[in-house]
This record gives sequence, structure tokens and C-alpha cells, in this order.
Amino acid sequence: MPGSKSNACELGWLHLFLNNEDFAGIGDSGGLRGSVVPGVVEVSLHKGDPGEAGDQTTNEITTDDYPGYARVPVARTAGAWNITSPGGVATVKNVAEILFPQCTGGPGNVPISHLGIGTAHTGAGILGYYNSLTPNIVIAVGLQPRIPPDGEVITED
Repeated sequence: MPGSKSNACELGWLHLFLNNEDFAGIGDSGGLRGSVVPGVVEVSLHKGDPGEAGDQTTNEITTDDYPGYARVPVARTAGAWNITSPGGVATVKNVAEILFPQCTGGPGNVPISHLGIGTAHTGAGILGYYNSLTPNIVIAVGLQPRIPPDGEVITED
């Protein structure tokens, strides 16, 4: 039988990973503690499902497909990520717009189907969360991909 996390555990991990908030009740009396300096997570774009075994580079868009592409750092704070649990489903939405660099050339018409949130600005890094984008973003010269405020970025159940 496949395992699963409880709703409380899902929320605890999301709050620790994205909002740098302590995850109470695990380990010592302070729980798992957030970082002294919150830092950032890196938002990436993918042209295919990175899957649970993937890292940040798995099916990630490349600068060959999208010249000018770079991951976007987003702060690990409640001011950047809104985490709720409507009906027991952990839902994460970005508070502000996430704006990627403008596409400066390339083949065009490359569909971006997934968004990732990971630990590294470049390279493999740990892909903490990913989700499909609806609708897909089709990259073209001059396009600047964006995730609007309150875009549903992650659900976990």
C-alpha cells in the first residue's frame, strides 16, 4: 500500500520549505527550525513532467529553447507564498507575480508544461515541488513568462 503524509504533515513541510517557519513537534521541543537567514527557493520552468525521481534540470527548459531563460529566486517567507488548506488539500499560491526573463531568440513555439520549486539557482539542485501549468506557456521571441499573483502553484494531498 502506498504511503502518504497527513494534512498536518503536508502543511508543516510546506511552511518549513517555503515560508521558513518552524515545524513544531518534530525532534526537540523547538521542532524542525527554519533557517537563521531565510534565503530563497528557485522557481524553474519545464517542458515536460520532471517526475518524483527528477531534479531541477529534469525536462527543464534550456537556453537553446529559450535564450535568456534563468530560474527566478523567490524569498522563503509568508510574504512570498500563501499556504492554505481548503478542504484538507494543502495549496500554495505565490503572493506576487513571478516574472521570468524575456525570451531573446530561439526556435519558438516550445511549450512549457510544468513549474518547479527547488534549491539551486543553477544545476541539478533538489526539486522540492513541481506542478503542471494550465494553460501551458508557449515560449516565443519577446515573450516574458509570468506566473500571476495567486496563481495556484502547488497542491499536495
